[in-house]
Amino acid sequence: MTDSHAIIQNMPLEQALGTIPSGLFVVDKEMRIAYWNPAAERITGFPAEEAVGQHCSFLQGIPCGDSCGLYDDDSPKPIIGGRCTIVTKSGQTIHLLKNMEFLRNSDGEVIGGIESFTDITRQQTLEESLREQAATLEARVNERTAELQKSELRFRTVLDNMDDMAYIANEEYVLTFMNRPMLEIFGDQVGDSCFEVLHNESSVCSWCPMDKVFRHRTVRDERQLGNQGRIYEVVHSPLPVEDGIQQKLAVCRDITARKKAELDLREANRELDAFAHSISHDLRGILAPVVTYMDFIRMNYSEVFDEQILQIFGEVERQSERAIALLDDLLDLAQVSHVKPGDRPTNVNMIIDEVMNELTLEDGDHPQISSEKLPQSWLPDTLVYQIFTNLLRNACRYAPQSSNAIEVGCWDEAKSVTYFVRDHGPGISLPEREKIFDIFYRGKTAKGKRGTGVGLAIVRKIALRCQGQAWVEQTPGGGATFCISLPKTPVFSQQTEETS
Repeated sequence: MTDSHAIIQNMPLEQALGTIPSGLFVVDKEMRIAYWNPAAERITGFPAEEAVGQHCSFLQGIPCGDSCGLYDDDSPKPIIGGRCTIVTKSGQTIHLLKNMEFLRNSDGEVIGGIESFTDITRQQTLEESLREQAATLEARVNERTAELQKSELRFRTVLDNMDDMAYIANEEYVLTFMNRPMLEIFGDQVGDSCFEVLHNESSVCSWCPMDKVFRHRTVRDERQLGNQGRIYEVVHSPLPVEDGIQQKLAVCRDITARKKAELDLREANRELDAFAHSISHDLRGILAPVVTYMDFIRMNYSEVFDEQILQIFGEVERQSERAIALLDDLLDLAQVSHVKPGDRPTNVNMIIDEVMNELTLEDGDHPQISSEKLPQSWLPDTLVYQIFTNLLRNACRYAPQSSNAIEVGCWDEAKSVTYFVRDHGPGISLPEREKIFDIFYRGKTAKGKRGTGVGLAIVRKIALRCQGQAWVEQTPGGGATFCISLPKTPVFSQQTEETS
């Protein structure tokens, strides 16, 4: 016999039963308690001297009070994991998890029973709380699911009633929805690949915007869809993730007619520019000799003709020079559409110095011009010269010599540079600011001033050609500040130019 066997054989049963953490009691065949261990005292509050000898029903057990599981013939023994409630000595109802088995003598005859139990009241409370929370959560999920289903139904109904085509594709490039206008043109292709159905491609399109859309960006492009030869403006937008799958919505507007109109307008404008260039060049060739002849007659025959005739000759010369200036401006306006970005950055400060020198040579009777150091521009020299020669001539023409200096500066922003020319002259009224850039428009203060009404139109056309803006503001204290905002990187817009 080993030492461990000797220890177990010599260990008092009472001592062993008293050390287990579970409550335990023994009953005889009449269900009277014959043994009550310390854990049973702790759990129920009843000491052994009060419990031993009593019928076990004194614990007011449920369902034990209705039918005893131990001596119930319909309950196979042992009973493992049974549940019941009892009332403790303090009157508290607690929940028990218990095991029961018969006790037999050496002949196998049942002489009583043994029951062990643990207090699971806290566990029971937590389980009930979790069940309630689960039920509440399930109700909320069902409610939210119903709301989402209604929302999705409304969403798809809206898409179906649109005149524009719309479809939804998932991250696997599979069409999951096509609205009514799209079904009418393409048929029901839900479940097929978008690149096959829409673009007749055998694999994902090289320009596919899916990655950008899934980075929560809205992407716009123009594409020919299907085999009908129609052009569509397509707006791709991200949709909420559904079942862990990302999806995008694409709305397709037919712009075939618009694109044709744009092409027609672009061609018409090209023809108009060519006509303006040709007629301006030809008329200038006719008028230039008139100026020369008038100047020759005035210089050589001033003694032959009387003063009135000489005044007429002088007026003919002035009007011819004005017409030549107008034709030169029209030539510049026509040529703006054909200018390409410069091969190298343009030194804006050098061009402003050049324009200032020209103005001083022509007429030194104008306010002083001060210029801050300006950033270089990607526009070619010709466009930069057109901008500042028109803006500075305009400022010198209307600002009196006694006014403060004409200022040239800029605002440097993230993606654009805004150049400005600020004068302190009479300014421009609010109603006129919208019209001041129209070709041939001259404001109320232009009476008696030289000018053709084309210079500011050139400035605006350059701005629109480069996807920029041109506008005028009031100078604090009086005067006008002309601004032109240009992108920092080369951008020429044929569409903007042709529709301006």
